[in-house]
Amino acid sequence: MLIEIDFNSDEALYVQLQNQIIMGIATATIQEGESLPSVRQLADTVGINMHTVNKAYSILKQEGFIQLDRRRGAVIAIDADKAKAYAEVKRALRIALAKGSLKNVSREEVHEMVDELFDEYGGKE
Repeated sequence: MLIEIDFNSDEALYVQLQNQIIMGIATATIQEGESLPSVRQLADTVGINMHTVNKAYSILKQEGFIQLDRRRGAVIAIDADKAKAYAEVKRALRIALAKGSLKNVSREEVHEMVDELFDEYGGKE
């Protein structure tokens, strides 16, 4: 798994790490049941603080993307709570669509964008 952190970004490092792991899962770069590097190992590899990695892993656990196992560490394990996922996606889309609307992004452009992005993740229906 290749993690690239942009130290000049306004986005917090732990959020960048979370998002890259989620993208890795969605694009099947990282598979269900696969172990992630240990907190220390990933921190050393990426060049960030262990607490940053730990925070990202903790949030990924809370959001149902990983489980923390004493023997195997952080393991990809998707919690398929569709109702919860639906609510989270709707909340995120509400903000994104409001921003796009204010910048004159059309409904058609949004639909095309959603289809394009959805196809990147295997088009799971």
